[in-house]
Amino acid sequence: METQKVTIKNKTGIHARPASIFVKAASGFKSDITVNKGTSKASAKSLINILALGLAKDSELEITASGDDEKEAVQTLVDLINSKFGEE
Repeated sequence: METQKVTIKNKTGIHARPASIFVKAASGFKSDITVNKGTSKASAKSLINILALGLAKDSELEITASGDDEKEAVQTLVDLINSKFGEE
């Protein structure tokens, strides 16, 4: 199992466009990937679940993956969040 914490940095948080990019990236991995925000937990491969977390600027997330490509999956998603989805 691989886990990393990351903070949302883009001004608008993760709304529909970045959420769809995030889910598409997560869906490219075989590992089971979850996103935790506080006590809420969501599948990284579900657009509805990601949007339901209400990920605003400065939200701290924990991304966890379990499977054959877990390290690459977590690092890819953390890098994507740190890139601010190309919005700024």
